[in-house]
Amino acid sequence: MKQFLKQEVLREIPPVNMLLDLAEVKNLIEVYGRDFIVENVRLIIGDFRKNIKLMSREEITYYIIKKLNEYIDEYKRHGLKKVINATGVVLHTNLGRAPLPNSAIELIKEVSEGYSNLEFDLGAGGRGSRYSHIEPIIKKITGAESAMVVNNNAAAVFLCLNTLANAKEVIISRGQQVEIGGSFRIPDIIARSYARMVEVGTTNKTKLSDYSNAITEETSVLLKVHTSNYKITGFTQDVPLEELVSLGRKCNLIVIEDLGSGSLYDLSLIGLPYEPTVQDSIRNGADIVTFSGDKLLGGPQAGIIAGKKDLIDKIKKNPLTRMLRCDKLTIAALTAVLELYMDLDKAAHKVPALRMMALTEEELIYKANDLKELISKSLKDKCIVEVIDDLDEVGGGSLPSVTLNGKAIALEAVSMGVNTLQEKLRGAEIPIICRINKGKIILNLRTIKDKDFHVIVETLLGILGEDI
Repeated sequence: MKQFLKQEVLREIPPVNMLLDLAEVKNLIEVYGRDFIVENVRLIIGDFRKNIKLMSREEITYYIIKKLNEYIDEYKRHGLKKVINATGVVLHTNLGRAPLPNSAIELIKEVSEGYSNLEFDLGAGGRGSRYSHIEPIIKKITGAESAMVVNNNAAAVFLCLNTLANAKEVIISRGQQVEIGGSFRIPDIIARSYARMVEVGTTNKTKLSDYSNAITEETSVLLKVHTSNYKITGFTQDVPLEELVSLGRKCNLIVIEDLGSGSLYDLSLIGLPYEPTVQDSIRNGADIVTFSGDKLLGGPQAGIIAGKKDLIDKIKKNPLTRMLRCDKLTIAALTAVLELYMDLDKAAHKVPALRMMALTEEELIYKANDLKELISKSLKDKCIVEVIDDLDEVGGGSLPSVTLNGKAIALEAVSMGVNTLQEKLRGAEIPIICRINKGKIILNLRTIKDKDFHVIVETLLGILGEDI
């Protein structure tokens, strides 16, 4: 471009103040703040100056506004937002694991929109304990003497060992040295707690004698870790909790069981394989049981510690407890979820994770046909839709060997490649997370709420149906 033409285009760039006075930009300032918008407008103008194009002022203004909206769309994509889980994985770790029941959402709203009695004793009129809101209900459900809550199960295990086995030995089977999400491993957690790990047995077989032969004067804890995120089959042997408890009583040692997935409900009642429950562990004599709040329990992220009162009293007094404590929103959500478990039939219907796992083939077919009809009616000949059989998963490191017979929508767009369509679904205002199989988009019905059907249809219509 000739120099004089370049100078003419530069003179056509509208001043920042003029751009800020435009109605569309004013609306963006209302939402995102003046500083944020000014910063991005200046960046866009700076880029335009480096890559100048022959345009009129009107065209440059349109270009800047378009780029500004693109910047904001990119910014919004990085924030925490609702997504539609169409993967069929019920406890999808990357998608926030367990969705909360309505009662939990309502209680979160109630205690967060104003003040609450988080650490205030309404009866005594003075300082209270945040554990008092949740301890009684955990005790009632599990049969434990005492309970407390921290921010996740890894923290629960760490805090228990740091309190009860600091500078002492913790005996654990080699076959139970699991790795949990994010490459965190049980041996690392033990080491960070300042306990000394003593591993016994082999990967596939550990006997009671392996534990008893390893006990010394330095031993404090016998740790049993439920391998909830993988299974070892074949030539195997494990020590039942009852036998470990008997050994612990005989040798005056603390027995801790980390259940991980934390089921409070007998899953065999909804047709799934039996999974050890917290109630079983307490009944079988474990001194301390730790488990997750956001896995099979179906609540918020939390680590729950239940067991003997004298031990939990010590854990509560550990200075690290303050670092790992839960906030009012977690306590509110967990309380509401646990209240549903006071009636197990109610829990099976009201806790979304349990409800999704319990969906029957008939219910899934009904959902699939409903969604297929809505898509076909709205998209007409823009895509080919069919209902197929598919396999779903529990996920979240729970029931790793279990697959759930499910139903899915297989969708193929006539005018758009499957990878492009998946990317556009993922980039929608409410992202739809789905899989591709055999050249088709797969939408698994088990994890899609009925109320989100219209969102899926409208999103597909926006992507594929402009000229309908």
